[in-house]
Amino acid sequence: MSIEKFHTRHIGLREHELEKMLNTIGVSSLEELMEQTVPQAIRLKKPLQLAEGISEYEYYIKVKEIASKNKIFKNFIGMGYYDTVLPAVIMRNVLENPSWYTSYTPYQAEISQGRLEALLNFQTMVMDLTGMELANASLLDEATAAAEAMLMMFNARPRAMAKSGANVILVDKNIFPQTLAVLKTRAIPLSINLQVLDYKDFTFTEKVFGAILQYPAADGKIRDYQSTVQAAHQGKALITVIADLMSLSLLVPPGEWEADVVVGSTQRFGIPMGFGGPHAAYFATREKFKRNVPGRIIGVSKDVKGNNALRMALQTREQHIKRERATSNICTAQALLAIMAGMYAVFHGAEGLRRIAQDIHNSAAYISQKLKRLGYKQKNKNFFDTLKIRVPKWISISDIERLALKNKINFNYINQRNIGISTSETTLPGDVETIVNIFVEAAGKKPRKLKKLKNKLHFDAQFERKSDYLNLDVFKRYHSETEMMRYIKRMEHKDISLTDSMISLGSCTMKLNSATSMLPLSFAEFGKIHPFVPKKQAAGYHQLVEELSNDLSAITGFPAISFQPNSGAAGEYTGLMVIQAYHHDHEQGHRNVVLIPTSAHGTNPASAVMAGMKIVLVNCDERGNIDLNDLRQKADLHRDMLSAFMVTYPSTHGVFESKIKEMCEVIHQNGGLVYMDGANMNAQVGLSNPATIGADVCHLNLHKTFGIPHGGGGPGVGPIAVSKQLACYLPTHPVVKTGGKKGISAVAAAPYGSASVLAITHAYIKMLGLEGLKKSTEMAILNANYLAARLKDYYTILYTGETGHVAHEMILDCRPFKPESQITETDIAKRLIDYGYHAPTLSFPVHGTLMVEPTESESLQELDRFVEVMKSIYAEIQEVKNGDADTTDNVLKNAPHTAQDVTAENWEHGYSRKKAAFPLNYLNNNKFWSPLNRIDNAFGDRNLMCSCKPIETY
Repeated sequence: MSIEKFHTRHIGLREHELEKMLNTIGVSSLEELMEQTVPQAIRLKKPLQLAEGISEYEYYIKVKEIASKNKIFKNFIGMGYYDTVLPAVIMRNVLENPSWYTSYTPYQAEISQGRLEALLNFQTMVMDLTGMELANASLLDEATAAAEAMLMMFNARPRAMAKSGANVILVDKNIFPQTLAVLKTRAIPLSINLQVLDYKDFTFTEKVFGAILQYPAADGKIRDYQSTVQAAHQGKALITVIADLMSLSLLVPPGEWEADVVVGSTQRFGIPMGFGGPHAAYFATREKFKRNVPGRIIGVSKDVKGNNALRMALQTREQHIKRERATSNICTAQALLAIMAGMYAVFHGAEGLRRIAQDIHNSAAYISQKLKRLGYKQKNKNFFDTLKIRVPKWISISDIERLALKNKINFNYINQRNIGISTSETTLPGDVETIVNIFVEAAGKKPRKLKKLKNKLHFDAQFERKSDYLNLDVFKRYHSETEMMRYIKRMEHKDISLTDSMISLGSCTMKLNSATSMLPLSFAEFGKIHPFVPKKQAAGYHQLVEELSNDLSAITGFPAISFQPNSGAAGEYTGLMVIQAYHHDHEQGHRNVVLIPTSAHGTNPASAVMAGMKIVLVNCDERGNIDLNDLRQKADLHRDMLSAFMVTYPSTHGVFESKIKEMCEVIHQNGGLVYMDGANMNAQVGLSNPATIGADVCHLNLHKTFGIPHGGGGPGVGPIAVSKQLACYLPTHPVVKTGGKKGISAVAAAPYGSASVLAITHAYIKMLGLEGLKKSTEMAILNANYLAARLKDYYTILYTGETGHVAHEMILDCRPFKPESQITETDIAKRLIDYGYHAPTLSFPVHGTLMVEPTESESLQELDRFVEVMKSIYAEIQEVKNGDADTTDNVLKNAPHTAQDVTAENWEHGYSRKKAAFPLNYLNNNKFWSPLNRIDNAFGDRNLMCSCKPIETY
């Protein structure tokens, strides 16, 4: 572990290389480049109030000390969070493996077959256990998955019901409080009338479009909902069930009693509690709702040679395409966590899951029996893992709590008379004995010895699952560690990640995720903390949150931070809801118009729709900048209704717009507030900040700018930073005190969102420090301008700033190639695979283009190699244009080429095998082989298959 300055490890460039790069760009110094690129009006006048960076060795000592302040107790709190056993083979080969955690969202399917297969396993697991026909590839957490189900049911209303204005959703009162809070948050802006009742009192009038139930219920009861489901369907309403996935190993799945949607968390499948996240939620439904499902679906398709292939299906549902017509703003999944949960099912299989679930149930049943004999009342006749203990009046709950804490045990203290106890996979016989004896001692009786736990179901036979699950070969073959290790490695070899080469995705900032910053994810002191433990037990987490909050405040210029949003799009939504709360509090609740430039990220208008706002688009000029005159006119036109202006800075076009402060002033003069999308914050840190440009709130993509890995498409973290006037509206939580005095209700299940990965950003900032953060920003801008300078003679740089420079990313215009050669931006993207590269961002924000962002972590050698690749591809395009290569039979149209292609006995192409597979010499020593030829996307959408059943069964 290095004791060097961390920025020398994080930043790829060496000092002696800067002069060459600056000369190529045409400037004399780095300072001159910054002056010409970043407008002087928004430059920081003083250095950030941050400490100097510390070495990796020093940080490791520091974070171990912080972690030691978290106290690991045995947690029986439940409420949606349970201790687990993550198999070491999965921890070592997935969680701690950069080939898995540094890969990107699988938009380029040919080089994502490994993680796509892992996510398909996840979907199959969910479909089997829930008894549903369709599942997606994960959502953010259980509470937001329930909210997405509510929105899907609302948008899927029959035409007559929608026309009549049916807007009532019935929610059973026996659900987790954090889930109910998020449902309330999401219902308000869409005018959904959320009614909380006992499920037995549900009446399905013509105004009711849906209902939500929890199974088992929040207090642990297993209840028969079949008559409720039948009544709902008779009234044309839909039913969502929030189900404990582990319990479905033993319980009749909701799909078998005709539920329409089943959602929940897969945290019990080996994922550490981590003080609340990240954990992969699941979402399952009926196939008839396939075009309404939020998030991503992994589907089965074929490549051009007819081989089975996987891809993200129905991609037109992605919000950057649907924009203001979006029915969800979900853009991030929890891919890495879903992969791990799916691997857990693969490793254990049906027999293993059933054994784990039975052990959990046995422990709860034994405790129940013993406590009832002691005079305690156990109120759940039918239960899986959770008991509701009624304490007699002659016994003090405070005595029970004192004894529990003495034994390092946490229970759920529901009120002055009732205690909840939830067992888990980690509940050992010794724990069961300790729990019983805590209640024995509180009752003034002698300690009891544990008797053998029996395998028996302690619920009515009607609830016992009879149907099979996880019968496919993939869930039966890999139960030894050797086979599991090899299976994971085979999938790993099918994917490109940052371990292979630069991933130059514009707006996605695929930078180094340092090994040192990732180490705390494996610490038990971070993983085994329940989000609802007493504050003293989570002192380390609270220190981490406080220090990170202070640092992000210094970086953004805003005094208050909320870490609750667990994705960038969730941060957008939260920021808009905070703005709306401000307007309501100032008796301006009618303000609901948001101005959004046409260059914005697709999640911006989608988030505005979710926040119940009316979208007015603002035009951009021919240089890609926001049209200030159009902004003025529209702000003035809507001045009485103007709520907010959403702006990405630097722009999505990769330019620092010099008039940004004027834009913010226009909005403020018309009574609105400014929301800055922090997707491109990597070009601001240390040079400018959202407060300086005039914004009022921003979200930060910690999985972009601040070092958290993308993990194949998630985890994402999207905290928001706000001005002093907005601090009191930050989101609250129903269980843990957090947020502002007038805060909006919760936007995520956990009070601090995906808390366990905050340690990564904490490490990133503490190790880089004041100097390193600023230097990282400067190097990101330098690298982008170096690439632009070297590529401009071959590819048109679509937008540049007023001095001819780009920010931290650029857009390469590929549209001129098509009329000359029939070569498209997609052909270039697929040809890059033959060179061992992931494509830049394809056709966003401008159709027919590639958006390139090199980040500060790449070396000059890698930048130069990428330039040579792009020049080589340009030459291949010219061969087609000049008639030296066929318009259909050429290396671009046939890319990617597989090992099977170039080793086949017959070679029928008009170009050589070497040109196909080894066009540049570096490939002789480091060749990535695509496992498939180009995938037929249309076939996959026409024939939607989203489980890992053998293809011949469809």
